[in-house]
Amino acid sequence: MLELNKIYCMDCLEGMKLIDSNSIDLVVTSPPYDNLRDYTGELDWDFEIFKPIANELYRITKDGGIIVWIVGDATINGSESGSSFKQALYFKEIGFNLHDTMIFKKHNFVNPSSNRYHQIFEYMFIFTKCLKFNNKFTFNPIKDIINHYKYKTCLGKNTHRSKTGELIEGKKKEIGFFGMRNNIWEYKVGHQLGKKDDIIFKHPATFPLDLAKDNILSWSNKDDIVLDCFMGSGTTAVACKELQRNFIGFEISKEYCDIAEQRLEKWKGQQRLI
Repeated sequence: MLELNKIYCMDCLEGMKLIDSNSIDLVVTSPPYDNLRDYTGELDWDFEIFKPIANELYRITKDGGIIVWIVGDATINGSESGSSFKQALYFKEIGFNLHDTMIFKKHNFVNPSSNRYHQIFEYMFIFTKCLKFNNKFTFNPIKDIINHYKYKTCLGKNTHRSKTGELIEGKKKEIGFFGMRNNIWEYKVGHQLGKKDDIIFKHPATFPLDLAKDNILSWSNKDDIVLDCFMGSGTTAVACKELQRNFIGFEISKEYCDIAEQRLEKWKGQQRLI
């Protein structure tokens, strides 16, 4: 097993081969899909490159483990590529369950459209590796939505209709002030993430820290091992440190590895001041 809490500057496919089978609790990552951003040129991304990476992810993910796969589609010659769905179906083909198709909604958009509605979201596919006889996995629901029926009671679990249509109420329960959020999560992106000279802007596609933290909180527990096989600017690593999870990261670009390490050092410095 590789050393934990370290970012490895290497091809993730080669790196994952060094990880023990059935050892990763959670994967939170966003691949360089459809060449929607100009990266540093170390990797040409296509479906044939994706497939062996998906196979390795299946091998190293624990039974009951989860993958959060954040991905979008390019529009080419007037048609969306559909790469995201193709990848999702392949994950299902090799044994993962598609537990949820969540939406990462962006608070703003970069490229306005002239002949279609503005594109402001990416998919967050949630895959579970659950054996048929054991469907258990970690879920810590985030409850931050104000209930419209707060302070009231709701019908109980065993509420039902009789043969005559009469409503027979089961045991009632109190509804809390906050309820579980839905599966569309909205975050600020781009220049809204910080000041223009912040180190995160040296990477072309940094996703929000809160997005990583919310997924890590939802799908893992303290001391679990979280993998980001496309670490980029180190967002997942910083989120793991804040939430007391262990991480393993792979990033093929030396430039981005340096950015991620600088972000981790900055975070450590901030912790020393607390």
